[in-house]
Amino acid sequence: MTGRPIRARLWKPAARSLAVLVAASLAAAGIPASAQQGRGGGPPIIRDAEIEQLLREYTQPILKAAGLAQQNVHVIIINDRSFNAFVADGHRIFINSGALMQAKTPNEVIGVLAHESGHIAGGHLARMREQMANASTESLVAMLLGIGAMVAGARSGGGGADVGMAAMTMPQGLIQSSMLAYIRTQEEQADRAGVKFLTATGQSPKGMYDTFKRLGDEIMFQSRYIDPYLQTHPMPKERVAALEELVKTSPYWDKKDSPELQFRHDMMRAKLYGYMDRAETSANRYPASDQSLPARYARAIAASHFSDPRAAMGQIDALIEAQPQNPYFHELKGQTLLEAGKPAEAIAPLRRATQLAPNPALIQVMLGQALVESNDPAHLNEAISVLETSLTRDSDSPEAYNQLAMAYGRKGDLAHADLSSAQAALTRGDLKAARMLAARAKDRFPIGSPGWVRADDISNKDPAGTARSTVVVHPKNPP
Repeated sequence: MTGRPIRARLWKPAARSLAVLVAASLAAAGIPASAQQGRGGGPPIIRDAEIEQLLREYTQPILKAAGLAQQNVHVIIINDRSFNAFVADGHRIFINSGALMQAKTPNEVIGVLAHESGHIAGGHLARMREQMANASTESLVAMLLGIGAMVAGARSGGGGADVGMAAMTMPQGLIQSSMLAYIRTQEEQADRAGVKFLTATGQSPKGMYDTFKRLGDEIMFQSRYIDPYLQTHPMPKERVAALEELVKTSPYWDKKDSPELQFRHDMMRAKLYGYMDRAETSANRYPASDQSLPARYARAIAASHFSDPRAAMGQIDALIEAQPQNPYFHELKGQTLLEAGKPAEAIAPLRRATQLAPNPALIQVMLGQALVESNDPAHLNEAISVLETSLTRDSDSPEAYNQLAMAYGRKGDLAHADLSSAQAALTRGDLKAARMLAARAKDRFPIGSPGWVRADDISNKDPAGTARSTVVVHPKNPP
């Protein structure tokens, strides 16, 4: 958890059922959980070590069965309470926090991810890009979200339709003739592929079917208000019937999620609700009478987020006592101390969390922050080492580069401080600032040194993101 989450906008009931039309699937239509604005001004995303690890474990078997194990596919969590998921390129599956919160079993989320993997494996996005050759990933995401806003706005009679149109970067005629028609013809293929992947991995398609049927029923209830041409999927009744016929043949139809996986899923939901609900809502959802670990987790998070952190510390310590090897309880303690202005005290629990977590990159960023903010010069070398290690695991973290810049700055290494700041800006999508900072870093590094070369690459990037090569002849200051 590297910061407080941006609170998700709550959808009205009518808009929620229509919002599922946004993307390339029916169901699919910070927290440590840190929420941050998407790159290039896209939708806000949530980064969290615990949730991302669980989603990796959900997707890995599916991706392997789909032949995508080597394609470096990541699941990106959008900070939105509606139920939605979609793909916008061949390397990322986007899923709303609302889908994770509403899904009561792992199998429901896995089913949605299997469906989205079907779109990637089928090359659906590549064919879409052939029709929309000039659309970037960010603009495509905006278009997908914009269609949902347009349809929902048309349904409500409000201004949402105008917002949706403004979110699109391509002409409406192209969207209608190319993207919508394309999506309608591909959904059933993705359904079939998803069921195939689930069967190949010995998992039930029941969660996928139940989710799509529930959302299909919601849409059917209001379908008389929707222009059929604007539906980005086959008519719900037809699609759900076809899916039901398919899934009932699975030999794993009645297979349940393991208790251990169900527990971790419940913990994920508790974390999201603890951070994103209002304090009173969280207390009603997880009353004190519920002494299950997920309920205690949600209450501890809510106390940390909304109350005096000192009041939360006893609850967090009790969680650690119950599961001393749980890295995310130690992470919660470290984050609570860090945000309470006690970075030196946060170091020990965050160190422990990084030792225990299977993929600690995000926790390492927080540890690096605690080390830097402790104002102890003896901690700076460790901070730099921890942050650089985190970037080898997750190079798309502007916060890690920002903390690295501060650590180098406090050491008086202004060349590396400028370079790290340039990399932070580049990761945020701010090319103008990145090039300016990189040019300043170049002036501080010896010509031809590794830092100089990296700064040169950034300072010479054009708006398309490619670097114009610079030839160094007889450098005066060789490394």
